[in-house]
Amino acid sequence: MAAPKANIDAAQVEALSRIGCTQDEIAAVLKCTARTLRNRFSKEMKAGREQMKMSLRRWQYEKAKDGNVTMLIWLGKQYLDQRDKNDTKVTEEVVTIERIAPKLGLADTA
Repeated sequence: MAAPKANIDAAQVEALSRIGCTQDEIAAVLKCTARTLRNRFSKEMKAGREQMKMSLRRWQYEKAKDGNVTMLIWLGKQYLDQRDKNDTKVTEEVVTIERIAPKLGLADTA
């Protein structure tokens, strides 16, 4: 016989997701498993995370206008997948034994 379903408030799951709690943290607060949350409240968790992202974007915009963005840049990288752009140029060079033999002190290979 299966255990009775835990009495979990969907609005509370969404509210905890909205402030950035992980599934494990929400499960600890609500005294259930992360698996239970995934199975029964995935929509609420997704909605809460999306609301958090919208709030972060709004706060970033407001703080950017004030000129103080250090913490919001970090939050954007953590939660919004924002990254610094790195321009890296890769070149390929063919190295032959004839070219490196003299540098290694090897006899003429010809």
